[in-house]
Amino acid sequence: MNPRPTVLTLGNFDGPHLGHLAIVARCRSLADRAAQERGAASGRVVAITFDPPPAEVLRPGTAPPQLASVDHRTQALRQAGADEVEVITPDAKLLSQSAQAFVEQLVDRHQPVAVVEGPDFRFGRARAGDMQLLGELGAVHGFEAVTVPRVHATLGDQTQVPVSSSLVRWLVGRGRVADAAAALGHRFEVSARIVRGEQRGRTLGVPTANLDPAALAGAVLPADGVYAAWGQVQGQCYPAAVSIGEKPTFGGRVLTVEAHLVGLTHEVYDQMLTLSFTRWVRGQYPFADPAALREQLHRDVATVRGWLSEPVNC
Repeated sequence: MNPRPTVLTLGNFDGPHLGHLAIVARCRSLADRAAQERGAASGRVVAITFDPPPAEVLRPGTAPPQLASVDHRTQALRQAGADEVEVITPDAKLLSQSAQAFVEQLVDRHQPVAVVEGPDFRFGRARAGDMQLLGELGAVHGFEAVTVPRVHATLGDQTQVPVSSSLVRWLVGRGRVADAAAALGHRFEVSARIVRGEQRGRTLGVPTANLDPAALAGAVLPADGVYAAWGQVQGQCYPAAVSIGEKPTFGGRVLTVEAHLVGLTHEVYDQMLTLSFTRWVRGQYPFADPAALREQLHRDVATVRGWLSEPVNC
């Protein structure tokens, strides 16, 4: 039996967003075509990602916060069509390699028939390599360098914008979670373990599940406000009214993420909760007293119930 022809792609794949998914889809089609031409049973797509990102190794503390964990990236890349996801931990030795040496190492390990990247791909020491050099090296080492054009997304105001991880961070940071989903190709998610909070929500008639603030330190989070989301815990999916902020009515100083899961009737402390954000509901601001806050919270829950009335697969 002929060996499986391999198609590679490399990157941080933070998100992953529509551009990343388009690259993996192109890898899949090239690998399948190569397998058919060579009489192989199937092609092989290998996505190589970095954890931590190279920028964090080169300039500690300067890399932007990651949109997704390496586990989330791995799962998403596999779902998009990658057969294998290789996670590389970059170090000074790797990042000091010349562009040529870096490619030679990849060729020795994978013998690719093609390497697929976006137009802005850079590699090697000081990011000296680009797609033109990759094509020249491919001609020497027997692989095709394939460029996938930048993907554009249509936002809620009908603006078409080029998709990037930086764009998604910007949208999420401004509470534009629906627009972030348009760029990602899926809802923006936050996951953490549920911990005990001040239990003030119970006294207000809207009990909440509080995400562990230590697990969210340094994470990309939506702007302070109230959001509609789907919450998944213990394999079940619930409509959720999510509050992000410092509880201004009570003079809070610690950023909290707490979710009222509509229909949840039992305690779920220490369980993992994943929140998939759908829409912004309102801003975060102090109320005159707890009674006014209670009334608004019930209105928030009613709004979320109306928007998320249909069950989904979280």
